[in-house]
Amino acid sequence: MNSMYFTEEHQLFRESLKDFLQKEVVPHIEKWEKEGTVERFIWKKFGDMGFFGLAYPEEYGGLNLDLFYTVIFLEELQKINSGGFAANMWAHAYLAMTHVNKEGNHEIKEKYLTPSIAGDKIGCLCITEPFGGSDVAGMRTTAVKKGDNYVINGSKTFITNGVYSDYLVVAAKTDPEAGHKGMSIFIMDRDTPGISATKLDKLGWRASDTAEIAFDNVTIPAGNLMGEEGKGFPYIMQHFALERLIMGVNSHARAEFALDYAKQYMSERTAFGKTIDKFQALRHRFAELYADMEICREFNYSVAYRLDKGEYVVKQATMSKLKSTKMADEVIYDCLQFLGGYGYMEEYPMARLLRDSRLGPIGGGTSEILREILAKMILDDKNYKPAT
Repeated sequence: MNSMYFTEEHQLFRESLKDFLQKEVVPHIEKWEKEGTVERFIWKKFGDMGFFGLAYPEEYGGLNLDLFYTVIFLEELQKINSGGFAANMWAHAYLAMTHVNKEGNHEIKEKYLTPSIAGDKIGCLCITEPFGGSDVAGMRTTAVKKGDNYVINGSKTFITNGVYSDYLVVAAKTDPEAGHKGMSIFIMDRDTPGISATKLDKLGWRASDTAEIAFDNVTIPAGNLMGEEGKGFPYIMQHFALERLIMGVNSHARAEFALDYAKQYMSERTAFGKTIDKFQALRHRFAELYADMEICREFNYSVAYRLDKGEYVVKQATMSKLKSTKMADEVIYDCLQFLGGYGYMEEYPMARLLRDSRLGPIGGGTSEILREILAKMILDDKNYKPAT
């Protein structure tokens, strides 16, 4: 435990969460990985335990705790070896619910945030589109004002919880001619006529219901607009800081899990009369990988600390995701190698870890896009600002 950031209360929470995950989640993981569906009962159990409300106001059933409770939540979810299950939980709690909390009015929060915290409703965030994943400003989905309603047309893809969620937080163009200044954020119920979802078959994250979603003349009340019309882009950019940090934290946590497993395996596996952790080539590579993980972890904690204090950390969170996701891929690749042939077997954790980790440099902004964002901030002195 790093006492710079974690208190005794944090550690007690970590132990409670680990115990909950081992008892309530781990026995079902293999089934959910095979079926690609996480059963509803576990959402309610998470809600009953308060895990979805860690960062949210008490007024809506939350606990209003500091961000390091969220860090612990993310870290421990990575250590049960189902990136898909973990994604379902954090995409609900920190993608969809973040927008509801930050942009939703009191009525919307009562209708969607309160049951989300309780585990009675599941949300998904719909930004990425089939024709432009990383180019958020180039989205084609439109929302046309007609009297007291908006009519939504378009499509989204790679949406976590895209099939089984109860409501959708959707970014759409209210003024297509205005570029990124013409984007707005809406909320809508799953059973609204005109919404359809198609489940996607993926390399990893098998337990997660990732979907392509179509909107065909979906009519919603004007009151389902969240925040101000035309402010969608800065809202999204502001919340990307949290999403990128989440993916950075996820990365150092799964890398740590892989290293811990490999360390134990290497201490037991023998070759040529000694355990393989005594071979210099392996032990030196392991030490280097551990150092890489530790550097990313400490940086991620420092960014979480600054974000928790209210700082605008888009640059640092972008660095977190860029470096941590690459590190995790490299660590897990080599940890699989440490296990030799057993690393390639599905009954050992590394094969799934490798598949699940590979999404890190892709989802939530590809590494290529993140490098360009950082280049603009570092070389061109571009100054991204929070939404006002």
